[in-house]
Amino acid sequence: MSKALITSFSKKLIAWHGLHGRAGLPWQNNLDPYAVWVSEIMLQQTQVATVLERYPRFMKRFPTVKQLAAASMDEVMAEWAGLGYYSRARNLHACAVQVVERFAGKFPNDPVLLEQLKGIGRSTAGAIAAFAFHVRAPILDANVKRVLARIFAIEDPIEEKAVNDRLWNLAGELLPSQAKDMPTYTQALMDFGATWCTSRGPVCLSNNHQCPFSKDCQANLSDQVLILPRKRIKAKSPEFNCDMLLMRSGNWVLLQKRPSKAIWGGLWSLPESSWSARAGARTNDLQSQELFALTLPDSLAPQSLKTTEPLKRGPQIKHVFTHRRLWMQIWELSVAKPIEWGDADLQWVSLRQLGQYGLPQPIKVLLQGLSLIRDGV
Repeated sequence: MSKALITSFSKKLIAWHGLHGRAGLPWQNNLDPYAVWVSEIMLQQTQVATVLERYPRFMKRFPTVKQLAAASMDEVMAEWAGLGYYSRARNLHACAVQVVERFAGKFPNDPVLLEQLKGIGRSTAGAIAAFAFHVRAPILDANVKRVLARIFAIEDPIEEKAVNDRLWNLAGELLPSQAKDMPTYTQALMDFGATWCTSRGPVCLSNNHQCPFSKDCQANLSDQVLILPRKRIKAKSPEFNCDMLLMRSGNWVLLQKRPSKAIWGGLWSLPESSWSARAGARTNDLQSQELFALTLPDSLAPQSLKTTEPLKRGPQIKHVFTHRRLWMQIWELSVAKPIEWGDADLQWVSLRQLGQYGLPQPIKVLLQGLSLIRDGV
C-alpha cells in the first residue's frame, strides 16, 4: 500500500470536492448534530432526491430532538410513511428519547457514546461526530467501501468480517490530520462515491472527467473497476402470498396497527393473513367468515354481521422488499355500520383522517387508487 497515497488521499479528495462536490443540500454545512443525525438516518437506503423532498418537511414538523422525543410514535410514523425501512423511524424516536433522558437533549460528541444510541451504527456515529463536532472519526457506508476497495485493490468479498475490519482500519488511516477539515473531507468522500465512483458508471470509464485517483487506483490500472468490490452472490428472494381485508362502512375504513417487530412495524395497514410461500396466485374465492378467520384475531372475528354487498375480490398487489417479495390479494367488503372491536390495534378511520396515519406505501397507493385518500385531507 502506497504511503504517499495514504498521506495525499484526503488532500486530493478535498481539492476534488471544491470543484465537483455537491452543494446546496439542505443538511450541508450544518453544525446542529440533531439535523445531521436526521439527515444521515433518512439517507440510509433512500435516494437523495426523495430525501430532498422529505427532509425539510420532517425538520419543520420536528425541529428539535426534544420535540421529536415528545411526539407520539404514530405522529412519527405518519411523517415517515413512504420512506420505507420503518425500523429507522422507530429507532429515530427511541434515540431522541435517549438523548433527552440521558444527555439532557444534547448529542454527545464522542463517537463511542453516539454509537450506543438506538439506531446509530459506527458509520453514522462517525458522520455526526465529523460534521457537527469536527472529530476525526471515519465513516464506512456502501459508497465508501466501494471507493476504497477499488483504489486499494481489496479483492475479497466486502461482506467478510476480516475485509470489513481492514476497510475500517484503512478509513481511519486516510483521515485528514487537521480536525477542521473533517466536515469537508467527510462530505467529499460521500459525494465522490455517490456521484463519481459509482457502481455501474464511474467517470473513469466515460472519459468525461479526470478522476483525481486515476494514477493511483489499482482497479483502474488493472481493468477491474466494474469487478471491484466483489460481493457474495445473493440467493433468489423468496416470494409470499397473503390475503388482506379492505372493510368499509360508508366513509370509514378498518385499519390495523402492525406489531412493532413485524414488517411495516408500527404502521397502520389493512388486516392481513399470515404469509405463505407463493406457488401462484390464489385461484379460489373466499367467503366472509373464512377471510375473518385469516385476517382477524380469533377472539374478534365476527360470527355474523350485516353487509351491504358480498365479499369482492380486489386487486392483487406485488411489493418488493429488500430480501423478499409479497403478493397481496385484496378482498373488499362493505358493512352496514362500523363494528365495535374492543381492540386498540383495530380502528375505524374516517376517510378524511387517513392522511394523518402512517400507512405502508403499497396500501397508501391502493387507497389513493380507490379514492379513499384525497389531497389536503
